[in-house]
Formats: sequence, C-alpha cells, structure tokens
Amino acid sequence: MNVGILSDIHSNRVAFEAVLDDLPDVDALVCAGDVVGYNPWPAECVEMVRERAIPTVMGNHDRAVATGTAFEFNPMAKAGVEHAEKRLSEEQREWLADLPDERRAFDGRLKIVHGHPDDPDHYTMPDEFSADLLDDEDVLVMGHTHVQHHEIYDDGVVVNPGSVGQPRDGDPRAAYAVVDLDDRSVEEHRVLYDTDAVRDAVEDAGLPSQIGRRLLHGK
Repeated sequence: MNVGILSDIHSNRVAFEAVLDDLPDVDALVCAGDVVGYNPWPAECVEMVRERAIPTVMGNHDRAVATGTAFEFNPMAKAGVEHAEKRLSEEQREWLADLPDERRAFDGRLKIVHGHPDDPDHYTMPDEFSADLLDDEDVLVMGHTHVQHHEIYDDGVVVNPGSVGQPRDGDPRAAYAVVDLDDRSVEEHRVLYDTDAVRDAVEDAGLPSQIGRRLLHGK
C-alpha cells in the first residue's frame, strides 16, 4: 500500500497544487499538520484537504488560528495567522479546531503527529530520529521542522516529508514523500513550483515580504 505523506502546506496553494500534480499513483494521502499559516491562501488549502478527506493532525499554526493565540508567534508567523483568521469561514475554523494531535491510520500501521509523539510543538530534527520514537506502528510521520528526512529501523520507519509550502532545508522545491507500508520503503520527492507567483501574492495580500522572499531559497 502506497501512502502519500504531506506536511506544512502553510496556505501555499501554488505549491500544494504542484505536489498534487506530481504525485505518483498512491492509495491514500495523509497530512502531518499546519495546513494554514504564512502564505496567502488558507481557505483554499483547507478546502483542498477537506475535499480529498485527507487524514490530518493539528499543527501549531492550525491551533493558533483555531484558538486565537497568534500572540505567541514571531511577526511573520503572527501575520500569517491573522490573515488566516480573516479569510477562513467559521466552518473552516471549526474544522481546524477539531483536528487531533495524533492520528492512527490503516489499522494502526501508520501514526501521524506534528512535532513529536510526546510533544506536538517539539521540533524533532533529523539528528533526533531514532527507533525509540516508534511505538507499535510501522511508520511514524512527523512534520513541523520543514526539513525532509527519513530513517528506516528494524522496528519501523520514521519520516518527515518536509514542507509543501515553506521548505527550510535549503531546497526551495515543494517537498513530500511516499511510503510503501508493505515493504516499509520511503521515496522522498521534490517538485518545482512558481515561487515568484507566490511572492507576488504575498505582497498583494499585505503579508510581510520576507514570507515570499524566503521561498526563493528554501529557508
């Protein structure tokens, strides 16, 4: 069974569309959170996830929009949350509020969290990956760091697909992964998209210019 793994879409409709167009044949999709934040299209990205019924967990930006806690964020992140609060319908905000911190899928074979199995806000960087993160699942999916990485252990797989909408690993291409649950293999994918169009949309939306500029360098 092949599962497409997404995370940290961050309201980047252009990157999300590019990933969906680039996806190989998969049996299902899952998302490790942060559908909204930073970029100009929160409502559109929420609807794209909802229309496809993609199992999704709550990211910290999703939580901030749902609960009105943007005061905890830096100015760029705060601006993205405030933009999402204005653009989302009440129904869309309720959908975000109902997202869980953890999901199990495919008879428990795959577990999805945002930051860390024990702390949804912890940035689990690649050097922290270990078999100890696994419980009884075959595959643990994490997001939050925007850094694409995976490790395969005797007990299972730990994978961060990277960020669809705001990569931070030095590669500006949108990131995602595909996991084969049967043989526990992982394919990491990157896809080019029109970062200039997103940067222009950031400016048009009145969001901080740095949000668009950083997309050009994957930082």
